[in-house]
Amino acid sequence: MVSASLGGTDTNLPLEVAEETAETEWEYSLSISTYLAQNGRDYANPNLVADRRWLHLEARYNYEAIKTGSFWLGYNFSVGKKLALEATPMIGGVFGDITGIAPGYTISISYEPFELFTQGEYFFDAAIHAGNFFYNWSELSCAPASWFRVGVVVDRTKVLGSKFDIRRGPLVGFKYKKVDLTTYWLSPGSRDATFVFATTVNF
Repeated sequence: MVSASLGGTDTNLPLEVAEETAETEWEYSLSISTYLAQNGRDYANPNLVADRRWLHLEARYNYEAIKTGSFWLGYNFSVGKKLALEATPMIGGVFGDITGIAPGYTISISYEPFELFTQGEYFFDAAIHAGNFFYNWSELSCAPASWFRVGVVVDRTKVLGSKFDIRRGPLVGFKYKKVDLTTYWLSPGSRDATFVFATTVNF
């Protein structure tokens, strides 16, 4: 009553209204992964993601191939609490050095402190059937603290050339507020060893 009489706002909003407002807000994330290859081409891969309830929008560059962009539309859903599953089936349009369409997915399964994350797609080349390929990036990590995680990554990609490559290696990640910093070491000890430095900002 005192707050209202002084022109203040009513802080006793119904819980249902507050929850509904929170659910309708957009959530964004911007990530940039920098690839430093020992005997290959260095490049950066920026991704922008926007989510609102079930709607998932995403833009990528240098993901399917160098000098190639893609736009994605997906559907978010999740089940479980202690053992949680989050999944997003998607469809994307790819254009640039290669052109086509790609059904894809993002799946996360978590049971604290462990998490399995996998993202993949099958690219259908609009030019030649021989250009079709499957891509996948998978991580298995453990987070002993909320700000730190460690694990392994497996990457199956065609982005660095015409030959398919399956690369594996360790990962170490740190989190500070809304910023995630993760370092990957793909194919350690080989002539194709690659460091990936990924920075993600959530807002």
